[in-house]
Amino acid sequence: MLALWSTSDSRGVDLGILEVTAVPAFDDNYLWLIHSPVAREKVLVVDPGDASAVRKTLQLDQLTLSGILVTHHHLDHVGGVTALLEDHSVPVFGPENELIPGEPRRVKQGDHVRFDALGLDFAVLEVPGHTAGHIAYVGHGAVFCGDTLFSGGCGRLFEGTPPQMLASLQKLVALPAETKVYCAHEYTLSNLRFAKAVEPDNQALQAYWEQCVELRDQSRPTIPSSIGLELRINPFLRTRAETVKRAAEQQAGQTLHSESDIFAVLREWKNHFRG
Repeated sequence: MLALWSTSDSRGVDLGILEVTAVPAFDDNYLWLIHSPVAREKVLVVDPGDASAVRKTLQLDQLTLSGILVTHHHLDHVGGVTALLEDHSVPVFGPENELIPGEPRRVKQGDHVRFDALGLDFAVLEVPGHTAGHIAYVGHGAVFCGDTLFSGGCGRLFEGTPPQMLASLQKLVALPAETKVYCAHEYTLSNLRFAKAVEPDNQALQAYWEQCVELRDQSRPTIPSSIGLELRINPFLRTRAETVKRAAEQQAGQTLHSESDIFAVLREWKNHFRG
């Protein structure tokens, strides 16, 4: 078996920049293929909602699937798991407290998912909010965060609360600034329209908007982002910024006394934003 699951400390594998391939699916999903640093043709797939898209890329690029990582239970993230397991006898890893196909090895905060023969090792973070058991995988200078953190935004609160999601985002932004953020959807331009409504004078945001418009005009992904960039442009990570606080208070029509209150107003504002 190529995969070894351990709850022990990371072995500190560091074999250079992680190579990741985006597999577009549905209208705006990204399914991520993580290449082994020691055998590029062997890959893990993150959140395979669409088996056909994964199969096509594996065949075209002559890749071998070696494992499946799942961040949460929504169908666009797990819908292809069963079909892929029909073709590949590989381990599936998923959150401890969510229903995931494929008899997954359930992981929680502090666990490590290790594929020793591939030179890959990911720590697990629990990041509830979008769903109650949502997790993220962190390693090799990257975070695969599903629908918790998006570039310029964050996930809707389907099963969690504003304090939960705020705490989850704070876990993610505690990662090194250079950490690459691999989220699961191409929502960036929509998120940035909202971010500009919150902080119209944010120069870093305006520059990023122009960069992302150019990328999308060329049908190129805006992902990955980075933690450092998101801290400069993402209003959901900037609840301590006075400009964000003032915008949230104006939207709410009242003084807001905590980051959680500011976050809750921003999230509800974004739910109905049509800018």
